[in-house]
Amino acid sequence: MLLLGIDVGTSSIKVSVVDGATQQTIAAAQYPETEREIIALQSGWAEQAPERWWEDVKAAIKKVHQSGAYDTKDIGAIGISYQMHGLVLIDKNGAVLRNSIIWCDSRAVPYGDKAFAAIGEQECLRHLLNSPGNFTAAKLAWVKENEPGIFEQIDKVLLPGDFIAQRFTGTATTTPSALSEGIFWDFKKNELSGAVMDYFGFDKNNIPEIRNVFAEHGTLYKNVAEELSLKEGIPVAYKAGDQPNNALSLNVLEPGDVAATAGTSGVIYGVSDALTYDLQSRVNSFAHVNHNSNHTRVGVLLCINGTGILNRWVKHLGGALSYAALNEQAASVPPGSDGLLVLPFGNGAERILKNQIVGAHISNIDLNKHSNAHIARAAQEGIAFAFRYGLDIMRENGMQPSVIKAGKANMFLSPVFTEAFVSATGVPVELYDCDGSVGAAIGAGVGAGYFKTPAEAFRKRAAIAIIQPKQRNLYDPLYDQWRTLLEKQLNASAALL
Repeated sequence: MLLLGIDVGTSSIKVSVVDGATQQTIAAAQYPETEREIIALQSGWAEQAPERWWEDVKAAIKKVHQSGAYDTKDIGAIGISYQMHGLVLIDKNGAVLRNSIIWCDSRAVPYGDKAFAAIGEQECLRHLLNSPGNFTAAKLAWVKENEPGIFEQIDKVLLPGDFIAQRFTGTATTTPSALSEGIFWDFKKNELSGAVMDYFGFDKNNIPEIRNVFAEHGTLYKNVAEELSLKEGIPVAYKAGDQPNNALSLNVLEPGDVAATAGTSGVIYGVSDALTYDLQSRVNSFAHVNHNSNHTRVGVLLCINGTGILNRWVKHLGGALSYAALNEQAASVPPGSDGLLVLPFGNGAERILKNQIVGAHISNIDLNKHSNAHIARAAQEGIAFAFRYGLDIMRENGMQPSVIKAGKANMFLSPVFTEAFVSATGVPVELYDCDGSVGAAIGAGVGAGYFKTPAEAFRKRAAIAIIQPKQRNLYDPLYDQWRTLLEKQLNASAALL
């Protein structure tokens, strides 16, 4: 069986066709080639158009078909990975009511903070494993208060992956994993959180039917199948947020396993068999893809909004520079960037900084010394130091990784970043040839029953490189300088409140 995986990212759509028998990728494509914009109508806001995602998904599938590497009718199941925490609202006719408020939008922070206090901090942490914070439920509360005309028209509240599956099949479903990332899920009761729904005044009928991550989420519409040259009736058999899915793609499924990714945002994601939470909600706990009421598998997620988006910003400073050329520039400068320091936090409120909006900062510029190459290296090192800062928080909460698995993609294509990451964190990294769309394809194979278990789907996948931390003595003092700058900026931001 061939399996089609779709990764609905912030900047583009990636698709892969995987041969279930060999677990190898036959063909892959990305659409569009240039990065999609984030709509920022006000400072701290971030939106995208769900129908644009759907058109891009279809374009990406048509593009991968053009490879001619397979018979499109041999595709037997579809899996979807998607950017987490986004809010998509549709009416009873399936029409989208407004742009999606996406993961890095900061407007809902006050709504989540009020809910945390009103429901009770201990109640939230014990049952939701998180503060409502700036997640999907709080975003919906913002719509209720600020756009009541839209709120009244809502038939279903969807996560981005739920929406794409609905467009394929006409069926609206969701999962415990999706609801947990939206802070709608009660882990103690293993059901939709009555406390959250009641506090915000939400209607339970607006939540779609709840199914397992690995399950049928509808079958392909005839007209969609014809447009995309696929078989009518094949199932959407898997859907998961991008970080649980990235972990799946790296075979990170059991307690102690840890994955990382460094795309637009940066994430370290570890698996626990306990209902664990951070008292300050600086890292967050969600239902992993293989979690159920009898098999506790919680994904502990560290998220840094300002990672690859900073790297992209630096790339644009150089005009038509490619990422490969940017990485070469960064490598031309010694570690420490001749004293230049960069804080990467310019993409909204940061959870690891207790939802403060700190902004990105470049410090210690010497106009007679520093060049674009210094900025490139300092930015990549600053991102690596942000990972170290967040990983130390995870260590406080009992996560002690001996190795971190990552796909050789995005910022892990940069030797400078990878070296800084392993040396700053002190943890080796195993690199794999995979991405989110491959993970989604393999998830579809599990959901469709082609693989009996997720572990079976990874029997033939191995690391392509292992990077050891060889420069701890060099990077530890550089990190200390960076952290001093961060603490100074945090104190300055707090003083303005």
